[in-house]
Amino acid sequence: MKKNIIVMWLLSLIFSLGCHQQPEIVSEEIMQKIYEEVKTPYKYGLVLVPDSNAYKMDCPTIFRKDNTWWMTYIVFDGRGYETWLAESKNFLDWKINGKIMQFSDSADWDMNQKAGYPSLINYEWGGDYKINQYDDKYWMSYFGGNSTGYEKGLLSIGMAFTEYNPATVHEWKRLQKPVLTSHDEDVRWYDNSTMYKSFVMEDKKRHTGHRFVMYYNARGDSLNPKRGAERISMAVSDDMVNWKRFGNEPIVNHHVGISGDAVIQKIDDVYVMFYFRANWPDGKTVVYNSFYCSYDLINWTEWNGPHLIEPTETYDALFAHKSYVIKHNGVVYHFYNAVDKQGNRGIALAASVDLGISNTHFKSDQESEIK
Repeated sequence: MKKNIIVMWLLSLIFSLGCHQQPEIVSEEIMQKIYEEVKTPYKYGLVLVPDSNAYKMDCPTIFRKDNTWWMTYIVFDGRGYETWLAESKNFLDWKINGKIMQFSDSADWDMNQKAGYPSLINYEWGGDYKINQYDDKYWMSYFGGNSTGYEKGLLSIGMAFTEYNPATVHEWKRLQKPVLTSHDEDVRWYDNSTMYKSFVMEDKKRHTGHRFVMYYNARGDSLNPKRGAERISMAVSDDMVNWKRFGNEPIVNHHVGISGDAVIQKIDDVYVMFYFRANWPDGKTVVYNSFYCSYDLINWTEWNGPHLIEPTETYDALFAHKSYVIKHNGVVYHFYNAVDKQGNRGIALAASVDLGISNTHFKSDQESEIK
């Protein structure tokens, strides 16, 4: 009798746990609440611009260290991408400090392309945005290649690391070989052409069964690798060095154009993926920032309401995309890549409140920016 009672209790417990599992789909009500929380209708303008139209800034990543905000970003100069570091006390005034990954003189696999994105940043909404260590190292994923030109040739994902302060200018070390390539034995149909930006976070609740998760952009098509769409996919790791693909399908796929540049924040029990979408409805290019939501980092629900950021101003009239969104002291800051119709490309900022001033023009002199 006692044994039967125990069995019934265990079955009841299992049933109860199953009934309280979070759903795979985030409800419309929750999606609307997330939108109201993250929207940034007030555009401040450009906070970083290149000192020459020959240079293009791209892809901001924000973290906090020593009571200072730090931004890494990438710069294309005609040869390829390098990764830079800037600092700020107030999100508006940024001081450019220098390069942290630059071109190689030797014939490395990534000699001409090193587009980096710091990893393991705290992603709790409104939190401290601290950058964390693993194995006594700070880490940065990046896409690299040995061809010159704008995202030319074979691009693969590598990992860089440093034992030193990530808020100082020094060259980060790099693993000798890329960790994901379109020539891997386990390559999927969606990443068999080339790879782009990545975002690496710790899966603290082990939703994936692994400690670390990478979301990455990749282009591929099993029938025609050169003409496939760009999608967001997943990889996992337990040591930041050995990575494997997670699943057999991309997690964000609009079949045409680009769905890319995932950045994750966690608002209460909801993971929010900020990303940009570029496709061509009715023959017109539309490039904007939006978001997905998830309870488990694996199943994502798309927001189909108003765009978070889209072209509205002279400085972002062509593209308004590639976001990094955080909340600090009650204000939401949405950093993004702004491109005007002349192709000038810089880092812009929008906010959830009116910052009271604006900066809306590309400058020829970096020192003439916001004072």
